Amino acid sequence: MKITVLGCGALGQLWLSALHRQGHEVQGWLRSAQPSMTVHITAPDGERHRHSFPANDPQWLANSELLLVTLKAAQISSAVLQIQPLLPPHCTIVLMHNGMGVIDELPPLPQTVLRAITTHSAWRHQGRVIHVAHGVTHLGPVACDENPLSPLADLLHEALPEVAWHNDILPACWNKLAINCVINPLSIKYDCPNGELLQYSGEITTLCEEIAAVMNREGLHADARQLQQSVTHVMQNSAANYSSMLQDIRTGRRTEIDYITGYLLRKAVGYGIPVPANRELYQRVKTKESADGHPKISASLSGAWQ
Repeated sequence: MKITVLGCGALGQLWLSALHRQGHEVQGWLRSAQPSMTVHITAPDGERHRHSFPANDPQWLANSELLLVTLKAAQISSAVLQIQPLLPPHCTIVLMHNGMGVIDELPPLPQTVLRAITTHSAWRHQGRVIHVAHGVTHLGPVACDENPLSPLADLLHEALPEVAWHNDILPACWNKLAINCVINPLSIKYDCPNGELLQYSGEITTLCEEIAAVMNREGLHADARQLQQSVTHVMQNSAANYSSMLQDIRTGRRTEIDYITGYLLRKAVGYGIPVPANRELYQRVKTKESADGHPKISASLSGAWQ
């Protein structure tokens, strides 16, 4: 399959390498146009992969069968709309990002759009991508009545397992959002790795109760205790890791809070549900974003993205 990966940060490079090793034709698409790029991956077992890929080739894009978008949420709509006219109508667009609300920013597109969330953990360090831990990627259509594309899940699974297809991906998206709503802003409040958040069980309980109330109004039949168990499980499994949101704050980057807790707050307001604990964390993160020593760097296309 001919594939373009839009946004070549840690996750994008992980997919570039994995798809290439599976025999697919892949290119990267970077904000700062360049004809090629090199990817260095260190796998969880220590194995290293080094590949060079073409980049920003409009003809390649015009023949792509898959556009895999691995940008941050705030970057996606502008980036996709910028290159979408160059895509063929039969190209499938997969949006893989944290948070929710990006779909609401996009107009109807002639291409089929799929939504993906992943629990693969990777980051960049000194020019390399460290694939810290394997995870599961959930994939499904934006609209439940769209034609199923489950064979694409099989293709992606062969490259970077596990990949699970969902005819209705909304519950999986909300469950990931719920976990992010707790761990990400709470890690900023206490400035600590994920495992240290386990001591704040009372606060976690309150957050999960508020989130579950909103999810239930969305028709998802959420249980606050089960949500807390899921959150605790992730904290335990990623005990030594720092959340991506805390890493953003520490490096002066704009966070994805508006697409995580911000999305929850917008839904809560629409349903008339008070969520004071989540609102307090949202305001805390927004204050941190603009505080002295943490300059707010735009994640839109007006800034650099890779």
